[in-house]
Amino acid sequence: MSGKHVLALSGGVGGAKLAAGLAAVLAPEDLTVVVNTADDFEHLGLTICPDIDSVTYALAGLNDAQRGWGVKDETWQAMAMLGALGEADWFNLGDRDLGMHIARSWRLREGESLSSVTARLTRELGIVTAIVPMSDAPVRTQVRTAEGWLDFQRYFVAEQCRPVATAIRFKGVPGAPPSPRFAEALAREDLAAIVVCPSNPYLSVDPILAVDGVREALAGRKVPLVAVSPLVGRAALKGPLAKLLGELGQEVGNGAIADHYGDLLDHLIIDTADADDAEGLRARGLCVTVTGTVMCDADDRERLARVALSAARIETG
Repeated sequence: MSGKHVLALSGGVGGAKLAAGLAAVLAPEDLTVVVNTADDFEHLGLTICPDIDSVTYALAGLNDAQRGWGVKDETWQAMAMLGALGEADWFNLGDRDLGMHIARSWRLREGESLSSVTARLTRELGIVTAIVPMSDAPVRTQVRTAEGWLDFQRYFVAEQCRPVATAIRFKGVPGAPPSPRFAEALAREDLAAIVVCPSNPYLSVDPILAVDGVREALAGRKVPLVAVSPLVGRAALKGPLAKLLGELGQEVGNGAIADHYGDLLDHLIIDTADADDAEGLRARGLCVTVTGTVMCDADDRERLARVALSAARIETG
């Protein structure tokens, strides 16, 4: 069987953009998007899955491109009422976004798995590409600071990443198996490539790799693993990656990205602003592509998707 299936690993905003590009240039049956769920948390009685929602909204054409997260044309009446009632309002939930969380939460409480609920909700939004949680078991990112271990959303949203991070851990692993569709994608005979979307390696990709058996499966694969660096000009467009690298004692640059993925990585795609990194990366034996990685619109997303697939030696129409 000739390989043509692509397994994409994604976090939130940046990863969602490339996932949407891949979905636009590949047939639905040729792509599985596995999404980090270690950012998930319970809030106001609801199960919030920020990265799954970012990918879902991006593929459904509902994402707010200006804000970078949530749903476009959003309103905030429910949040205003919650604040007036003295409830926690540090994590913004728009009115349309709340509909997603309510639909997910009650079905989870009825006993459906996160995989089943995600498949149902994405299907109802007209998405035909498989968007898959990394695991149906709860895994939660925690960041160690001077105040102790902080749950990820407390660190990321409430504290705005201000505390110095000294370590990261994923509560729930080992012990969290890959979701059924993730395990199926890893074992496919026609698997052709792994594409790591431009997501934070420490906070978005590492949790996926920490799921039981995933790192071992990727280490034993016979197909290329291509990663798109989340750095542009030695900085992150969104999120705390550059700050985090410095706090963890790493150089802020693509060398640190390559070091982090280690032997799993075959090909790294970096932005033209970081072209000077290419020679040193190639000296390590890595294949490197230098191109524009900032995705401002659908054309950018699809162009970068084609670059990533070309790096994996996959032809697109």
